[in-house]
Amino acid sequence: MSVTVRVPAKVNVQLAVGGARPDGFHDLANVFLAVGLYDEITATPADELRVTCSGPDAAQVPLDRTNLAARAALALAERRGLEAAVHLHIAKDIPVAGGMAGGSADGAGALVACDALWGTRASREELLAICAELGSDVPFSLVGGAALGTGRGERLTALEVGGTFHWVFAMAGRGLSTPSVFREFDRLNEGVRVPEPVASQDLLDALVKGDAGALAAAVSNDLQPAALSLFPELARTLAAGRAAGAMAGLVSGSGPTTAFLARDTADAERIAEALVASGTCRTARVAVSPAQGATVV
Repeated sequence: MSVTVRVPAKVNVQLAVGGARPDGFHDLANVFLAVGLYDEITATPADELRVTCSGPDAAQVPLDRTNLAARAALALAERRGLEAAVHLHIAKDIPVAGGMAGGSADGAGALVACDALWGTRASREELLAICAELGSDVPFSLVGGAALGTGRGERLTALEVGGTFHWVFAMAGRGLSTPSVFREFDRLNEGVRVPEPVASQDLLDALVKGDAGALAAAVSNDLQPAALSLFPELARTLAAGRAAGAMAGLVSGSGPTTAFLARDTADAERIAEALVASGTCRTARVAVSPAQGATVV
């Protein structure tokens, strides 16, 4: 017997970042949208905990106990007094180290898969508590849809979305580590009073109305200057997407994936082709949002 869970990538349509806290984290106002690019995590009984991975950039995924999927299995097993004897296979389609929460998605997916495989029947609240222990983006990977994340991003408030938004994601030739981007954010803001992060009402209204034009005018990412500082070539990708007619373009989360808002499916396909032809990215993918959270398939 095995259990397979499909879990989505995310894009941050707003990422407002406060100053560094004493614990090293930052308070955030993080507006997440789940998008239709997915990893699938399959849990199968085994003699011991083992992680394997297939798909694009699978070689970059750690297969030891630092992997969030492995950590999720260990956390659930420890809470229930079980042995984490499970083989977790990750079928990867979300970019690795791309700012789209692929690792977080794998953690949430593994947690749901192990819960189903072991029959632990954990409540949603317990699953979300484990997710929050694993990482700031993991709770949203579990719930999907759209949400405002506060605290360090783990405290979620569901948001209403009144329509479908069309996206193009341009994949960079190398990754960026989230901690390094936050460190660069701190360096760039040294001696500056960083305001408290607050969600944009214009952006929240645009989501409710399903208004792509209003959303395009409101998207923002406080980590973008830090990502561009560490990876200056991304500015060329952003310029190429805008030149191709994207309604808006921004770095997704901590990057280096760049996200472009399109009017419809045909527009998204055209922008993706133009981005690849520009030579400023490795590949480009089209997806829609919102998407469902971690789901047994």
